[in-house]
Amino acid sequence: MQTINIGLLGLGTVGSGVAQVLRDNGAEIARRLGREVRISAVCDSRAERAAQWCPQATFVANPMELVQRDDVDIVVELFGGTGVAKDVVLKAIESGKHIVTANKKLLAEYGNEIFALAGKHNVMVQFEASVAGGIPVIKALREGLAANKIQSIAGIINGTSNFILTEMREKGSTFKDVLAEAQKLGYAEADPTFDIEGHDAGHKITIMSALAFGTPVNFGACYLEGISQLDSRDIKYAEELGYRIKLLGITRKTEKGIELRVHPTLIPESYLLANVNGVMNAVRVNADMVGETLYYGAGAGSLPTASAVVADLVDICRLISADRENRVPYLAFQPSDVQQANFVSMDEISSSYYLRVRADDQAGVLGTIATLLAREGVSIEALIQKAVLDNHQAEIVILTHHTIEKNVKNAIEAIESQECVREPIILIRMESLNG
Repeated sequence: MQTINIGLLGLGTVGSGVAQVLRDNGAEIARRLGREVRISAVCDSRAERAAQWCPQATFVANPMELVQRDDVDIVVELFGGTGVAKDVVLKAIESGKHIVTANKKLLAEYGNEIFALAGKHNVMVQFEASVAGGIPVIKALREGLAANKIQSIAGIINGTSNFILTEMREKGSTFKDVLAEAQKLGYAEADPTFDIEGHDAGHKITIMSALAFGTPVNFGACYLEGISQLDSRDIKYAEELGYRIKLLGITRKTEKGIELRVHPTLIPESYLLANVNGVMNAVRVNADMVGETLYYGAGAGSLPTASAVVADLVDICRLISADRENRVPYLAFQPSDVQQANFVSMDEISSSYYLRVRADDQAGVLGTIATLLAREGVSIEALIQKAVLDNHQAEIVILTHHTIEKNVKNAIEAIESQECVREPIILIRMESLNG
């Protein structure tokens, strides 16, 4: 059987990993496929890096030239971003090349355009590495859980944020100090906004939501809230109450529509998801037939992510001569059955809540707070008063029962208008992760 030729765009962390996997495990991969997979052409900003990692491949300075070469069957896009990467992917599809990408931003923001064009030109687009690195969660959603109706997904899908929250909990350090440490260790970028403000996790949960519920990708519908405003006090108080705080990507199908959100979340400490620490990732899927499944592993890194890229290459090689009808659909559902859906606004979601109030330590304050919560239909599950602070102020920590978010926000607005309240109230959502 003929050799499959790869055009590799980008030899950064993941691209060099792909070159290494194909070099070190090439014989094993050929045993599985019955044919060789080789990098025939490579494009990178540095010719010397291409010579180092892909000495047998042709170096091509212009990516548009690479994707149109006759000796390229599959284009592996590892540039990242949505500028050059988008143009190159679209040109590759128009040239009849199959696509493997790790680019979650590209797919979350332009996936619908890319999949439509790929369908028109009868080419495959694989993107396992775009979500959770080496964890095969895309394959699970598209194939392994095909017999199920997915009910919800909740994932720790950004290693940088998870490392920061783990260090804050274990060492009692401030967010600022741990972020500096993460940057020193190479876990956080010089500009960490994309990770710590939830954008990276938002792209990933957007892709998984489309796969789970058969909708077009819709990053614009995703609520984003990062971890930069979290205080080590809240992490400590949560632990005292039996919870851990994690940045979760959550999508859930409800009677109102689909929830799609990223935010810090209190999880009961007995849950496996609450005990995913450091830079590791985990995705929890609830489905009607199989129940709960959990996917855990390295969510980033050169070789784990490259493992997912090469797995996609193997899938394409196996199906490269198959009819369109025998290939797995891009978004798990047949294109004609991918349907628009209503996305639920944050004001309409139902959750339990953690509230931290800093107020004057005087008689009647707790009663006033309880009354204002009750006026909005917010029921208190637990309430504790922490040590009296300077200036005769105290911190009050409240856990609520399930309620609609707009009710909680209305109550917070009323409480913050009281003269006895000295700081904006901290709100963190809580998740039982059931259904």
